[in-house]
Amino acid sequence: MKKTVKVVGGGLAGSEASLYLANHGVKVTLYDIKPKKFTPCHHSENYAELVCSNSLKSNDVFSNACGLLKEEMRILGSKIIEAADKTAVPAGRALAVNRELFSEYITELIKSNENIELSCEEVTSIPLDEYVIIATGPLTTPDLAKEIEALTGVCPYFFDAAAPIIDAESIDMSNAFVSDRYGDAGKGDYINCPLTKDEYDLFVSELKNARKAELHDFENSKVFDGCMPIEVMAERGPETLRFGPMKPTGLTDPKTGRWPYACVQLRKENLSGESYNVVGFQTNLLFGEQKRVLSIIPALKNAEYFRYGVMHKNTYIKSPGVLNNDFSLLAHPNVFFAGQMTGVEGYVESAASGLVAAINALRKLNDLPSVDFGNKTVIGALANYVATPNENFQPMNANYGLLEETEKHIRDKAKRKEELANRSIAIMKQYMENEK
Repeated sequence: MKKTVKVVGGGLAGSEASLYLANHGVKVTLYDIKPKKFTPCHHSENYAELVCSNSLKSNDVFSNACGLLKEEMRILGSKIIEAADKTAVPAGRALAVNRELFSEYITELIKSNENIELSCEEVTSIPLDEYVIIATGPLTTPDLAKEIEALTGVCPYFFDAAAPIIDAESIDMSNAFVSDRYGDAGKGDYINCPLTKDEYDLFVSELKNARKAELHDFENSKVFDGCMPIEVMAERGPETLRFGPMKPTGLTDPKTGRWPYACVQLRKENLSGESYNVVGFQTNLLFGEQKRVLSIIPALKNAEYFRYGVMHKNTYIKSPGVLNNDFSLLAHPNVFFAGQMTGVEGYVESAASGLVAAINALRKLNDLPSVDFGNKTVIGALANYVATPNENFQPMNANYGLLEETEKHIRDKAKRKEELANRSIAIMKQYMENEK
């Protein structure tokens, strides 16, 4: 039988899945509405467009679960992580990328692959009698969203947000300093914008009173904690921002020799340093209000914006009871879902689900049983989280709490994480050795 798979959606999960399958000899038709149409949050014609932050979070393999997940994916041959490594920009211990070069890298891999056929036809129904991976994300077009809901049941949702991007030349460096947290001033990857107590209090007050863009069905309770807008944080208490994205800990202002009362960090969007992302400053304020309120921060008083922050509704399926742990439908095992719509949250986690879906689609095409990477690996634990019955199912980031404990309890947290990481890496390497 000719091996063919339809992949619907050219985001991180769909791109990862398409490239894995195509590189293993499978003929793939990749459907994406670009460039004929765009969702409200997409602007580039390229695949694997990063909508929110340019950061793929921590790259520390032995102390952070997302860093470990990236390493697992590297071992499995992830093209998304390869692209991130190739287009990385300085970001301390995080893996941040030049988002344009990142998407261009993935797009070139897809377009140059002879096993991938591209279609910008809008998919409105799911071919249940074919092998297909649905990876259209939380911004799925309305007709397909109705089809998915009819197939999987009522789809919950939450609101997600993106932070503004600033022109580097417009940052007032006389009121800012360069340093990583606990680093030496003048050295590091972040521009830090300090505030005094009076400046911080004024900022919070104006933020709380600023006008917001209207969103249908918006409720503060439906905001995902990992991308909470700054105006929602401000409503939760006057000190919330100081313990969140404006945390001054470990940032010594060279002007005073002390930590500031509050501090906003800016992270490079590209290697040339022409633009900076306002770290953790997701927002739904009206564009004019963003400029007005952020100008209270001394270093940003004259800031010019390449992109203002935006907010959008993220829909996902209630995967437990609907999906297997290989991301296939219980009722239709040749139909797979991948990406944020499955209930994994984050760039890396989304790509990881696309990788697992592709690995298992290939195995089914070859009449092999699905692979379960197990709860001793982050990638396997996320897949099992999605498939395990849970009345309070919510989107989930990679975290050590998902992993099975080691046989011998290790009290030291750092050593315990290192042991978990070493165990996971060994499992993934053994899997790859067995696949040869």
